Amino acid sequence: MRRDGRLSATLHALMHMADSGRPMTSAELAACMGTNAVVVRRTMAGLREAGLVRSEKGHGGGWEIACDLSKVTLKDIYDALGSPTLLAVGVQLEHPSCLVEQAVNHTLTGAFREAEALLVARLGDVTLAALADEFRARAAAHRRQQARRHGS
Repeated sequence: MRRDGRLSATLHALMHMADSGRPMTSAELAACMGTNAVVVRRTMAGLREAGLVRSEKGHGGGWEIACDLSKVTLKDIYDALGSPTLLAVGVQLEHPSCLVEQAVNHTLTGAFREAEALLVARLGDVTLAALADEFRARAAAHRRQQARRHGS
């Protein structure tokens, strides 16, 4: 099963948007997300519908955050993306005829469901502001480390 990286990539882009202090174009965000501008526009459209971002066309336009970072959780972003699959593991056969496989599927499916529910609940505990604070702390530590390396 292929991993769905939309949540991670979208959070990455949102942190760049929060840090930039200006609208960012789809091309700029595509570079941050490691994708193309069409994917960015499609992804951001869902976030716009949820009231999380807004966009302006033309010179000086682009995407910007339209919400209070302290009031939006990672779960809100997850929901705005359509609640993508979080776990890249699953059962081998959806409708097996083998009784062993049926027992395995029943047990694993319940465990996967419980694990995903815990993860979604945890996403609801973390705000975009907390994520931005984590990024800023790491950036400051990185700058201090760079300054020490260069004798500044």
